[in-house]
Amino acid sequence: MKRKLIVFFILFGIVCSGASFNIHPESLKAPKLRTIIIDPGHGGADHGTHGLISTEKDVALDISLKLGKAIQEEFPEIKVVFTRTSDVLPGGGDDYRPALRVRAEIANKAKGDLFLCIHCNSNGHPAGGYYAKRVIGHKRKTVYVGSGKRKRKKTINAPVYESYWVKNEHIGTESYIWKADRSGNKADAINETDEGGADFEDSTNANVAVFDMTTAEAKIRAQLYEKKFFDNSFLFASMVEEEFKKSGRESWGVKQRDKGIQVLQATGMPSVLIETGFLTNKEEEEYLNSDKGQDEVVENIMSALRRYKDELENGHGGSGSANSGNDQNAK
Repeated sequence: MKRKLIVFFILFGIVCSGASFNIHPESLKAPKLRTIIIDPGHGGADHGTHGLISTEKDVALDISLKLGKAIQEEFPEIKVVFTRTSDVLPGGGDDYRPALRVRAEIANKAKGDLFLCIHCNSNGHPAGGYYAKRVIGHKRKTVYVGSGKRKRKKTINAPVYESYWVKNEHIGTESYIWKADRSGNKADAINETDEGGADFEDSTNANVAVFDMTTAEAKIRAQLYEKKFFDNSFLFASMVEEEFKKSGRESWGVKQRDKGIQVLQATGMPSVLIETGFLTNKEEEEYLNSDKGQDEVVENIMSALRRYKDELENGHGGSGSANSGNDQNAK
């Protein structure tokens, strides 16, 4: 433990002071959003949530493709990478589990600066509505209790049930970020996006790789990035939910799942899963299937992206990705 602390303070001092290294001029520039990964949830045999007229895999893909087009039109300098562009699980096949690994691999190999996972939601009840039962009274009823020689009659007050229709009314958006207590997986993903670590120029003008990704120093560096990525994930997710709320949508805020979300933990960059609405609600499903609804969802996310990009590139938002660290040096 003491050794790690010593290494940390040595690295911190070197990075902050420059010591005997001359940092490249470009390292002083604000971090930028250069690559955005868009991950349409589910696909192929993995349908996701079922609504009355649609499935999650199709709605998520429609919104994702429109979002990618909007980003490319407004920010042509940003590279957009999709994990899928058709009704096929990433990597092919019918099993969603290896597809999760492929999604993360695509993002990490592309050295993304932001990972956006697009989904639709369910409240666990059948789409549209369902029948439930309630007690409307009691009646005297004779039943047998016990067995064999001990079997006897007994009179009880038995409940009388009535079936009634319950409309599935739950609506709204929510965004997820990775579970903080599972950050070890995130650190591994951050290291996967690196190819030798940050480059500094020494007094002989020879580029040297400062970090070996298997060392304790690299692990400390990954932990520093984890904090930045967690902050930026929360920042962007909060902006997304704010924009949804501004447009009149019900927002359930930014959340974490106790079990974590594998694709968010396995991507070495700020990462957010956006639940765009509930397909189990008839009206919200119709909204998410309409051009008007999809365009509004895209515009809400774009408004958040504009704010996040401005915050990030004006020095207020922190680091964008481990790849940014390579080009601009860790701070």
